[in-house]
Order: sequence, then structure tokens, then C-alpha cells
Amino acid sequence: MTNVSIVLVSHSAKLAEGIREMIHQMVGDNVQVAAVGGNLVGDLGTDPKRIRGGIEEVWSDAGVAILVDLGGAEMNSEMAIEALEPRRRSKVVICDAPIVEGAVVAATEASGGSSLAVVRATAEAVGR
Repeated sequence: MTNVSIVLVSHSAKLAEGIREMIHQMVGDNVQVAAVGGNLVGDLGTDPKRIRGGIEEVWSDAGVAILVDLGGAEMNSEMAIEALEPRRRSKVVICDAPIVEGAVVAATEASGGSSLAVVRATAEAVGR
């Protein structure tokens, strides 16, 4: 069984890497997690091409859940999703959840083999 994968999109590469490390220590390695932080030159920011690369890096036919830190990260994630081929586009969602707590519960849910819809709902429940 292939699990839903997670993409962490932060304006800070260190923040994204730190959350990925936390997930691996708390949840284990049976969920693929991409950390996409910073812009193309290594400064604070986000970039649709880098986000798309993160999606491709951890691609799973079960789906990919994206968690973001700020509005610009969400906008660039939407652009990255739009650049995917239609078959893949429908299997990628952005979770409206706090990036740290949402990512940990999403990865925990994904590690049990839950569907993309359940992973998303679980992450988004944290923010309510």
C-alpha cells in the first residue's frame, strides 16, 4: 500500500526542514515528506517551481497533502498544482491547517494508510 505523501511549504528552508525532522522522529519513515523552503536563491520566500519539484519528489498515487506557512506559500502552491498534468492535479490538495500541528497529524493519519480526503480532514480539524 502506498501512503499519502506530505509537502511542507515554508518561506524558511530551516523551518520546513525542522518540521520534516519532527515528523520523521514522531511518525517514522513510512510517509514521504518533502521540505520546500525559501526561494530559488536561498532567501526567504517560496517558488512554484520548487514546490512542484517537492510534489514530484514525493509523488504518491494515494495523493499529496501540502501544508503551508503563509499566504504567499499557498498562492505559489496553487500555481504549482496548476502546472501538474491533469491526472496528477486531482490528487494534490492544500490543507487549511497550521503547518506544524497539521503536518504532524496529517503524517500520522497518512502512516495508517488513510485516504487523501481523511488526511486532509484530520489536518484541517487541528485548525478549528
